Amino acid sequence: MAMPRRISIPFGEAFPYGVFAVGEVEVMRDFEKSSRDREVQAYDEDSGDPIWTLDVIDADPAATKATRSLAIRIVAKHKPVLPEAPIGQPFTPVEFEGLSASPYVADSPMGNGKGRLAWSFRASGVVAPKPASAASTGARGAGSKTAKDEATA
Repeated sequence: MAMPRRISIPFGEAFPYGVFAVGEVEVMRDFEKSSRDREVQAYDEDSGDPIWTLDVIDADPAATKATRSLAIRIVAKHKPVLPEAPIGQPFTPVEFEGLSASPYVADSPMGNGKGRLAWSFRASGVVAPKPASAASTGARGAGSKTAKDEATA
């Protein structure tokens, strides 16, 4: 059996506490084709569509400093538009459609030569979060109970 390079994953399983956009959607630079004077956008090798990038913060309270900030690549023909941020909020809550993940070994942030398993995320779109119950998103927010909690109650 051949494993796929990218594993499809529901947004709620990858980010059960949600994510917040930091900044705007930007062009992903093709580092091999770009020069100091000329920036060239990266294109997806499978679809041929341009790749955009969005920096986000994972709202998981257990996320470490090394894992709470990440960039999501968005493959889309046109530049994705972020939903409006809630009034008074510094960051915009978002969800990703068509989310997939690819594992890789990242260098240790401690510089000790030990690698760590990391994930590269790719999506086909970005939208405002959909209202959903904690059970359907996998979130374990205050007041939500798991089946195990229900069985022991």
